[in-house]
Amino acid sequence: MPQLPNEKIITLAIKRLGINGEGIGYFQNIVVFVEGALPKERVQAQIIESKPRYAVARLIKIIKASSERAAPRCPVYDVCGGCQLQHLDYPAQVRYKDDLLQQALKKYQPKGYQNYRILPAIAAEDPWFYRNKAQFQLAELAQQPILGLYARHSHDVVPIETCFVQEPETNEVLQTIRALLEKYHAPIYEEKTNSGIFKRVIVRTSLHYSEVQVVFVTNSKKFPAKKAILAALQDAHPEVVSILQNYQPEKTSLIFGKETTLLAGKETIQDKIGTTIFEFSARAFLQLNPAQTLRLYERIRELAAPQPDDLLIDAYCGVGTIGLFMAPFVKKVIGMDTIKEGIADANQNAANNQIDNAAFFVGAAETLLPEWSQEGSTPDILIVDPPRVGLAPELLQSLLAFPPKRLIYVSCNVSTLAKDLAILTKKYHVDVLQSIDMFPQTARTEAIVKLSLPA
Repeated sequence: MPQLPNEKIITLAIKRLGINGEGIGYFQNIVVFVEGALPKERVQAQIIESKPRYAVARLIKIIKASSERAAPRCPVYDVCGGCQLQHLDYPAQVRYKDDLLQQALKKYQPKGYQNYRILPAIAAEDPWFYRNKAQFQLAELAQQPILGLYARHSHDVVPIETCFVQEPETNEVLQTIRALLEKYHAPIYEEKTNSGIFKRVIVRTSLHYSEVQVVFVTNSKKFPAKKAILAALQDAHPEVVSILQNYQPEKTSLIFGKETTLLAGKETIQDKIGTTIFEFSARAFLQLNPAQTLRLYERIRELAAPQPDDLLIDAYCGVGTIGLFMAPFVKKVIGMDTIKEGIADANQNAANNQIDNAAFFVGAAETLLPEWSQEGSTPDILIVDPPRVGLAPELLQSLLAFPPKRLIYVSCNVSTLAKDLAILTKKYHVDVLQSIDMFPQTARTEAIVKLSLPA
């Protein structure tokens, strides 16, 4: 198949959106991906990358605009890599999240996928200012510190004053920190030379208790002007009740290093999901959209249909949020996670909420679940909420060998979900699937699947 020449300018109709939010059209039977283009649009684009089976093009001109096109709210949307869909109105974004799931299923074709019961995506009531956690990179621009996110397809930091998907409090705290780092001439990390100290800043907020946690990730254990910076930060924001320093000397994509030190306040902050109160430390996983999290957990409970005598296992449990939310409806909850700080939080959360039928353990699901099953603790309900890479191969094989009666799979990556379903459907029947829009303005979605053993 001939390739399209680079820099060639073409005109094409956009048929649909791809998994990264890019427009997809066809030119001379070649698939062309056009970032920023929308379905039902006719556009002019320039080829910037050409392969035998596809091409990538840069949007030059919209000849005919979609009625679903929206004006992005963010002034740096065109360069920042944080969002991908601000140019698409929100009802159309929600329909796209349904299509993402359909695309993934069609690609990996788990058994019976053409007849799956797929419910409409659950939209967010407010698709703006929803994230309770910001992870902003630090860099220097004109010898001044900037805080922001990486530009699309690069490691160049785009300075951001107001992020329109972050809770307002995180934006305010971040800008205070940036000003303090400038005032005290803090040495900012430089990736190319691996020099400087301050790499990034992480700010997490509590929706129900107005608590804020700040983590400075540094390339050194040193913290120049620490006393002055911490005092000024707490004076400007009394809600900042937890300040930590994480030492990450490696040149890696991993956000955190292994060593975290408390600088001021307390180790954890707390929040509430439903009626359950949770303490969580800096490295512990917590869903990023508090409003949608409650709706997700309520949906998990509906689909799991818990019974008073059930044993429920919460794999990838984090600080125990799902397991403890479900604990009042089952006989026993046990959970596991590989992050020991999160497990400590989970067991403390059980104690704080006077929940005596839940216990959590450090370990990988693919290791502990087979051990527990062989010891006779095969769950009636298993809930898995893995990272984006999906379930470990060993865990998939364990689920086929020791299948729970009901399996609830919560996924933040529909591609790995569909890939895992292609294996799980060797044993399980897929009862229902549904997307939940945890990440408005982005090309990501959360999905929930109920699987059961055939009668």
